[in-house]
Amino acid sequence: MNSFMSWVGGKKALRDVILDRFPVFYERYIEVFGGAGWVLFHKPPQNDFEVYNDYNSNLATLYRCVRERLDELREAQRYVLNSREDFGILLELFKKGAELSDIDRAAKFYQLIRYSYASGCDSYSCQPHDIWASFPLIGQAHSRLRKVIIENKDFAKLIRHYGRPVSFFYCDPPYFEAEDYAVAFPAEDHERLRDALLSVKGKWLLSYNDCPFIRELYDRDGLYLEEFTRLDNIAQRYEGGKIYRELLIANYDMGERARDLPMQMGLFDLPRQDEEPEETETA
Repeated sequence: MNSFMSWVGGKKALRDVILDRFPVFYERYIEVFGGAGWVLFHKPPQNDFEVYNDYNSNLATLYRCVRERLDELREAQRYVLNSREDFGILLELFKKGAELSDIDRAAKFYQLIRYSYASGCDSYSCQPHDIWASFPLIGQAHSRLRKVIIENKDFAKLIRHYGRPVSFFYCDPPYFEAEDYAVAFPAEDHERLRDALLSVKGKWLLSYNDCPFIRELYDRDGLYLEEFTRLDNIAQRYEGGKIYRELLIANYDMGERARDLPMQMGLFDLPRQDEEPEETETA
C-alpha cells in the first residue's frame, strides 16, 4: 500500500484532486453514493455511459424530476416562501413519510435542502435565499443529466450490476462515525462496501475520513492510499482553521493520469531562428 501526504483547501478543492486521480481509460462511470453529485456535475461528460445512484429515494426522485420534468418542477416552486414555519412543515412531512406525488416530493425536498443549514435538511438556516434564483442552476442540471442513468439501489447490488472491466466506480460513502446521515450506515455496511469493491471487475476510487478502522479495513496488497488534510468548511463557523483528515483509496495507481499526459512545450523550448534544425537520417 503506497501513500503520500498533500493538502487541499476544502471540499471543492478536493473535488479537483479526485478528478485528477481518475484512471486514464474507462467507458462506464458509476457514482455509487451520488448525494449532491458534486463530482458528477464537475466531471466533463466525456463518457456516454454514466450512472448516478443514491439510496435516499428523495434524492433519486429529485434528480429524475430534474432530468425528465423540469418545467413542472420549477412551476411547483414558483411561489414558495423562505420561512421557519414553512421549513418546519416540510420537515414534519418527510419525517412522517407523507405520500406525495413525484413532483410535489421533489419540489418540497429541494426546498428543504435549500432552506436548511449546510443543506443538512434538519435545521433552518436563517439565511436569505430566493428559490427563483436556483432556476437557471436547475436548468443546467437538467442538461447535464439528460443521458445519465439514475438509480436508487443498495450500493453492493449496484456495484455487482454494473461491474465490467471497462467500468469505473467512484464512491463517497458516509464517513465512519463522523457525521449524521439520512440513511444509516453502520460498521457492517462499511465492511460490505469493501467486500463488494474487492470482488468487482473494473477500477474504483474511494474517498473516506482517515481513521484506524478504515485503514485496517483496506490494508490489502494491491491497493493504493493517498492521505489528505483539508479545511473543515462547516466547522469554520465555530473553530477557525480546523483541519479534516481524508483518505483516497483505489485499486489502481492514482498517478497514472499525470504520467500519461503528453509533455508540454514551453515558449523557450521552441528552436531559435538562428539555429539549424537537426538533420534526420533518410532511408
